[in-house]
Amino acid sequence: MSSKKNQLTSIRDSQRSFLNRDFNAFKSSLTQYARTFFSDKLSDFGQNGFAGMLIEINAYVGDVMSYYMDHQFQELDLTQAVETKNVERLIRNSGVKIMGASPSIVKIDFYVELPSILSDGSYVPNLTFAPIIKAGTILSSGGGVKFTLLGDVHIGQTTYAGVMYADYVTMNTDNDGNPTSFSVKRSGFCTSASISEEQFTIPNKFKAFRTISLASANVSEIISVIDSEGNEYYEVNSLSEDTVFRRMDNQKSDKDLVSENLELIPAPRRFETSTSNMTKKTTLRFGGGSALSTDDDIMPDPSDLSLPLYGKRKTLSNFTIDPNKLLTTTTLGVAPQNTTLTVSYRHGGGISHNVSEASIKTVSTLMTKFNNSVSAADISSIRSSLEVTNVNPAEGGENAPSINELRSIAISHRNSQMRIVTKQDLIARIYTMPNKFGRVFRVGIRANPNNPLASMVAILSRDSDGNLINSPDSLKANLRTFLNESRLISDALDIVDTPVYNIGVTYGVTVSGNANSDSVLQKVNEGISEYLKIENFQIGEQINISDIVNLILNTDDVVGLVDLTFSNLTGEIGGNQYSDSSFSVTVNTARGIIKCPDGGIFELKFPDDDIVGTIR
Repeated sequence: MSSKKNQLTSIRDSQRSFLNRDFNAFKSSLTQYARTFFSDKLSDFGQNGFAGMLIEINAYVGDVMSYYMDHQFQELDLTQAVETKNVERLIRNSGVKIMGASPSIVKIDFYVELPSILSDGSYVPNLTFAPIIKAGTILSSGGGVKFTLLGDVHIGQTTYAGVMYADYVTMNTDNDGNPTSFSVKRSGFCTSASISEEQFTIPNKFKAFRTISLASANVSEIISVIDSEGNEYYEVNSLSEDTVFRRMDNQKSDKDLVSENLELIPAPRRFETSTSNMTKKTTLRFGGGSALSTDDDIMPDPSDLSLPLYGKRKTLSNFTIDPNKLLTTTTLGVAPQNTTLTVSYRHGGGISHNVSEASIKTVSTLMTKFNNSVSAADISSIRSSLEVTNVNPAEGGENAPSINELRSIAISHRNSQMRIVTKQDLIARIYTMPNKFGRVFRVGIRANPNNPLASMVAILSRDSDGNLINSPDSLKANLRTFLNESRLISDALDIVDTPVYNIGVTYGVTVSGNANSDSVLQKVNEGISEYLKIENFQIGEQINISDIVNLILNTDDVVGLVDLTFSNLTGEIGGNQYSDSSFSVTVNTARGIIKCPDGGIFELKFPDDDIVGTIR
C-alpha cells in the first residue's frame, strides 16, 4: 500500500506545471488531474456537474492569482510598470530625482548713475557712492513674471589690481566738457522661482527618519533649513553622505580667476528630498539618529544588544533582538527633536517663464546697501536712477517631466555612478565643477611613470582675453577637494600644469595666373588659422600635416604647394610674448604627424603674425 502511495505521489509531482496562465489551461489541467487520480470518487466533470463546478472555481482562482502574480513581477520592471507609485519608486531607486516644473534663468544688466571723481588726471566713477544690489531684489517682466536676483551685485567691485569690473559711459558733463556723472553697468543672474518660508514645530519626542512636506508645488531648491537653536541642516543625495561642499569667497590674489573657494565640511544634521510626480509636492526626510546620543561608533557594539548571562545557568528562554536599534545611531544623520524648523525654498516655474529679450524693465522690490558715508539724499537719487534690462531671453524654464519622460531618463541613468572609475568619469567630473570655483579649459589624463596607482591630471585655464594660462593655485585646491570625494580609495591623482607649445607656420604656394595674390594668401591664412584654433585642440593632441596640406591645396586659385614648415616659438619675438616651453619639431615629427610632448598642448597664439605665406 505504501509503495503504491509513493508511486502515485511521484506521478503527481512529475505532472505539476506552473506554466498554465489562463482559465482554459487551468481547467484542462485540473480536469485531467482529477480524472487520473479521483476517477473512482468523481465522475460528473461536465459543466453542470459538481466536480465540474469545483474545477471551474479553482481554474478561476488560479487564473486570477496568475494575473496578479504576473502583474506584480511586471511592476518590478521599470520598462513595464504601469502603476504611478511603483514607477516613481523605481525611478528613485535608479538614482534619478523627480522634479517639478523648472524656473528660468536670465542675465540682467543693472545701470546706476554715479558722480564722477578726478583720479590720476582722468575722470572716473566715484566708487564711494557705488551700491551693492542685494540678492532678493525682485524684477518684473511685461507679462507679469517675477524674477529674483540670485546673488549680490557689487557695482563698485574691483580686481585685485584695483581695476573696475563694471563698464561705464559718460552721462552728464559740465560747461568745459568734463564728465560730472557716469552710467555704470554690472550684470547679475535672476531666476523666475519665488521664495517661500515655512515653519514646522517638532515635538519633544524622538522619531527616526522624520519627514515634513512643503506646501508649495514645483520646489526647485531648498535654500536653508535652520532650527530654533541655530543649527543648520544640509541637503544630501543620500543620508549615508556625511559631508557637503560649501562655497566661500576667495580673498587671495587670484580671485579674479577663481571667485570662490570650495570647502568640504561635515554635515551631521542632514536631509534628503523627494518629489511626487502626481502632486508635485516635496518631502524632506531627516536622519535616524538622536542629537542627545553620544555614540561615536559607526555601528553599535553588538554586545550592547546581547543578553548577559549571570551565574551558571545552562538554559534560557528564547529572545529576539530589534534590528531597528541598529538605525538609531547618528550614522545616517540626526533627526530634529523639540525644536522649530524654518525652511526657506524656491518654487515655481514652467515654459511660460522664458520671457523674451528686453522684456524685464520693472523693479518691483529693490534691496541695496551703501557706504555709511553716503547721505540719504544721495542714496535716494542713486536708487531712483536704477534701470534694468535683459539683453538675452530668459532660458531654462520647463514644465514638469511626464512619468514616461522620467522613465526614459531613469533607464539610461541606471548604470551610471557618482564615482571616478574610468578616464571618462574623471574628465566629466572635472568639467562639471561649478564655474564659481574656477574654470578648467582643458584637461588631459595620463599615467604617472613613477607610480602605477597614480594618474597625472594636466589642466589648463584661460584669462579674460582668452589666452592660455596656468590654472591658479586656488582652482587646483578646489579641484582637489571636489575630486577627493569621488575617487577610488586606492587611486592617486597628481594635478599638474600643462606646458603650452606655441607654433608657427611658414608656407609657399603657386597660384593661377589671373589670381589676386594677396587675396589667395588671406584665404589660406584664414583656413590654417581656423584649423589650428585652440578650441579644436585637446591636451596631447597631435597635428596632422596632411590635413593642412589638403587645406592649402583645396583653396581657390592655389595651383601647388612649394614648401610647408612648422616652428616652435618661445620667449619674446617682435613684441609678442610666447610661452617658454620649447620642443624640437624635427625630432617630434614622423610619418606626417607632429607629436605633442606628453601632457602638453599646441597653440597658434598670434595667427596674424605666426602664419607666413609667400607666392612662388
